[in-house]
Amino acid sequence: MILYPAIDLKDGACVRLLRGDMDAATVFNTDPGAQARAFVDAGAEWIHVVDLNGAFSGKSENADAVSAILDAVGNKAQVQLGGGIRSVSHVSSWLERGVSRVILGTVAVKDPDTVKAACAAFPGQVAVGIDARGGKVAVEGWAEATELEVLDLARMFEDEGVAAIIYTDIDRDGALQGVNVAATKSLSDAIATPVIASGGVTSLDDLRALKTAGGIAGAISGRALYDGRIDLAEAIAVLKGKG
Repeated sequence: MILYPAIDLKDGACVRLLRGDMDAATVFNTDPGAQARAFVDAGAEWIHVVDLNGAFSGKSENADAVSAILDAVGNKAQVQLGGGIRSVSHVSSWLERGVSRVILGTVAVKDPDTVKAACAAFPGQVAVGIDARGGKVAVEGWAEATELEVLDLARMFEDEGVAAIIYTDIDRDGALQGVNVAATKSLSDAIATPVIASGGVTSLDDLRALKTAGGIAGAISGRALYDGRIDLAEAIAVLKGKG
């Protein structure tokens, strides 16, 4: 399993939200580049970046901060980016700027053909973000609920070459209540596409539970890394089977 430390960007700063509420943001670092360097120095192989403002507006709003992260990381780690990316040309522009993998969320629901076209154009470099509340998919920065089931959306892209499904349980995101291992495992078992767990990763025990469940490709953690509940280097060792 791969651990993806998260950098969520709001107004140029590294923040964490509580259950996706933009009004419940805690600023942890005003220098995203420095935060990315700290993660890489601790052994991170990937950095998970989300443009929160962009997720609501439908366009990149924190481009300068993302560029600072890319500059800080260099060739020492890879960056996956989501939030407000809604077209193939937008995917292309970020890949050209050094992002290794682009995450498509809202557009996967509202215009799935765009996701399929992006996957065809950039094999292995497009992930689909599926954010769910009560088992139903939410879009537009989690502000808009749908009646679409998580598994139905995931299966829509099963044969399109999606690099990964990033599955977020919104009700647990930033709440430090533990990861939804059962739901993540169920999704992973039902599809061939690799699944990355997100939302509620609070402790090393959460990471061990995900690893023990089997079949889960990775996990994203944010708040627990920032507040010291999880030591990144130790967590990476655990997921590599060394702890």
